[in-house]
Amino acid sequence: MPDLFLELFSEEIPARMQRRAGEDLKKLVTDGLVDAGLPYEGAKAFATPRRLALHVAGVPVRSPDVKEERKGPRVGAPEKALAGFLRAAGLDSVDQAEIVSDPKKGDFYVARIEKPGREATEIVAELVADTIRKFPWPKSMRWGEGSLRWVRPLHSILCTFGAETEDPDVIAVEVDGIPSGDVTYGHRFLAPGPIRVKRLDDYMTSLEKAKVVLDADRRKDIIRTDADNAAHAIGLEVVTDEKLLDEASGLVEWPVVLVGSFDERFLDMPDEVIRTSIREHQKCFVLSDPKTGKLANRFVLVSNLEASDGGLAITAGNEKVIRARLSDADFFWQSDLKTPLADNVAKLDDIVFHEKLGSQGERVKRLETLAAAIAEKIGADPAKAARAAKLAKADLVSHMVFEFPELQGLMGKYYAEAQGEDAAVATAIEDHYKPQGPSDDVPSEPVAIAVALADKLDMLTGFWAIDEKPTGSKDPFALRRAALGVIRIILENELRFPLAADPDLLNFFADRLKVQLREEGARHDLVDAVFALDDQDDLLMVVRRIEALGTFLDSDDGANLLAGYKRAVNILRAEEKKSGETYSGRPDPNLLTEQAEKDLAGAIDIARTDAAKAIDAEDFAAAMAALATLRAPVDTFFDDILVNADDPALRENRLKLLNEIREATLAVADFSRIGS
Repeated sequence: MPDLFLELFSEEIPARMQRRAGEDLKKLVTDGLVDAGLPYEGAKAFATPRRLALHVAGVPVRSPDVKEERKGPRVGAPEKALAGFLRAAGLDSVDQAEIVSDPKKGDFYVARIEKPGREATEIVAELVADTIRKFPWPKSMRWGEGSLRWVRPLHSILCTFGAETEDPDVIAVEVDGIPSGDVTYGHRFLAPGPIRVKRLDDYMTSLEKAKVVLDADRRKDIIRTDADNAAHAIGLEVVTDEKLLDEASGLVEWPVVLVGSFDERFLDMPDEVIRTSIREHQKCFVLSDPKTGKLANRFVLVSNLEASDGGLAITAGNEKVIRARLSDADFFWQSDLKTPLADNVAKLDDIVFHEKLGSQGERVKRLETLAAAIAEKIGADPAKAARAAKLAKADLVSHMVFEFPELQGLMGKYYAEAQGEDAAVATAIEDHYKPQGPSDDVPSEPVAIAVALADKLDMLTGFWAIDEKPTGSKDPFALRRAALGVIRIILENELRFPLAADPDLLNFFADRLKVQLREEGARHDLVDAVFALDDQDDLLMVVRRIEALGTFLDSDDGANLLAGYKRAVNILRAEEKKSGETYSGRPDPNLLTEQAEKDLAGAIDIARTDAAKAIDAEDFAAAMAALATLRAPVDTFFDDILVNADDPALRENRLKLLNEIREATLAVADFSRIGS
């Protein structure tokens, strides 16, 4: 079957948009083909700074004829119902529909619709034009006098369709005065001439000759390999930066790696400052000395040119810019060191944190109090925690963080160390933002833990108080991340730290904990079952209880007890609904006439007592083991005893015994929230 090949050639597409754009192009076109009745065998998208390309293999030459039967309303139905049926079926009047009789439902209309297939070239022409006009760029605008919105000016459309053994046809498409063809163009500077294209294979070969590497992953591999080789040649190593590697591969079509240098005096600054400055301003990689692990005064740049002088001028130009940028950074570094962090705290009063929650200065005061209180609970030094909280945001008004906001916290640590602050305080200043994502480390030093918890809990309680909670996919203040951060800090440091939050916020933590545990393979219904109990705000104990509950329910005793519990509860609910009564209170021992019910009552008393002792000792496995002893007497009870006895007093007593099963299991979890 034929292949479809499409290229959209434009001015430079921002690197951050290229991969997503390639996937969007693939999805829009392939979904459109399938919807039109043209299934395909495979598809692959490509993106470079100047082009999006798509190859779709095995596309039928024509969509199939379609016969469809659509049932309509009854004969004599209201006009609105008839009009809706005709509109949906594409009929002009009911005379075009058939009347079908049904012995039970009477006569009703049926539309028999026949849609002839269409040529694939016709479908593709419409689909490509529609895709271009509706393409979901994050940012786009109109260029020139046309009406088309595109990320950068679109210059040409290449669209061919045909079998591998034949010369493909050019599918006629025109968008905003840009006609389709079978021509693309090579590298902007090295080989800018036109290239005639038939299909993917000759397209890639021709582009390679014209100094364009089409595949983004291959450009990444070239950059990575050449950079590593260049660094090793001078005894250094490239500092890994996958995000920068992705970006660099999206800035060039023909990657050429060059090595430059900068003045050694700049190495007196923190490595992160040098790396950030060089990465942000020039998109260059820094190099380190493998013997010391410290940065070297060399960098790797990725050019889009094979220069006649071997890249000397390009390297010199980058060195000049980097020298200027590092001079600025050094000025910021030296200036900030002269200002004690404590002197910056007063400036935070002029920075609004949130209009309803006050300034950063007011927030810092809250953090001081909260961090000290948390420190007492987790065995940290309250005075150091309060000091760290006071200085935690002070670097926000520094020159360096103003220039590089991503260095907040880290620069505060460096300034604190240089100004003689306690090591625990300096560490807490850096770590209190952590974790900022699932792959980020959590604070492990007690003072840092206290400040990090204070920072996140203040965020959550504050925004909850002003009713600025996450809704749907919207979470402008990253409160989900803050809650997950609290959870990870508590669990990974095994902290006994009751949250003491209001019920709604505690439910929010429960939801975040479900996400966390589900990723680790736990069942979310077990989280519900434990959180349904009163005062379950000690997350470490909640998780341990959930783990023990999961292990218990995976056993035969646990599964059978759960089945017995559900049977008991179903009987209770039915009787409670029928009578309007609840069967609470202890059963009358004098009405326990059968051995099976006597045995069950005795087993419940023992299990309840043993489970309570185990829970008090925080031995949840033992609590589950205590409940496991109920399995046999519960099974025997249901085998031997008729719960709904004719004698009302006997029946009520037995229902109370069933309620005892429900009450006993509440020692460890709310079994009603556990799925079968």
